[in-house]
Amino acid sequence: EFARNSLFLSSATAALAVFLGLMMAYGGRLYPRTRPTIEFSAMGYAIPGAVVGVGVAATIAMSQGALNGILVFFGRDGGILLFGSLMALVYAYLVRFMAVAYRPVEASLGKVTPSMDMAARSLGASPMTTLRRIHAPLMGAGIIAGVVLVFVDVMKELPATLFLRPIGYDTLATRVWQFTAEALWVEASLPALTIVLAGVIPVAILIRGSRRVRDKRISSPSRESVKG
Repeated sequence: EFARNSLFLSSATAALAVFLGLMMAYGGRLYPRTRPTIEFSAMGYAIPGAVVGVGVAATIAMSQGALNGILVFFGRDGGILLFGSLMALVYAYLVRFMAVAYRPVEASLGKVTPSMDMAARSLGASPMTTLRRIHAPLMGAGIIAGVVLVFVDVMKELPATLFLRPIGYDTLATRVWQFTAEALWVEASLPALTIVLAGVIPVAILIRGSRRVRDKRISSPSRESVKG
């Protein structure tokens, strides 16, 4: 069950982070004045997970108080809606690892020059066609890299998870922490090994894929020169 929880949180956060990274990268390109704000929003990776967890918990507590006041005004019982929820946990992961998704996407977007967009528009291509046939192939590697890196980081994140997880909601990282806290080293070995494999295998596939792309780029000019 805790392996399934880790897989769900890692996959959901990776997808959301890369989507937001795409929005931030395109926003910074279309509106250069927003770049300082975008760069600031990607600074969470430099902050320890425990600090992020406490900050998100404090923010949620204040938001929860305001939300409860509104609900009580309308005659509803507020209760605890946000704190200790998966929404709060995913939000903390996004704050912590936004830069991990944003940087590869931003770098891959640099391959798409404005002249490419202008050429596509001059040839009558719609924005969706331009996105599908020009942007997606050039940015695919960066998007995949962002997904893999965020997935791996969320899989092994412990401090923020301990602060904000729902009661009784365990992940691989929290399970390892619980076992090691009780000196149950044998029991901790399986979830710990799962975390290692979940991090090593995607990164190995990513490195292998990047090498194949690089080899194709190197071999293409040589083939053309031989034909010439």
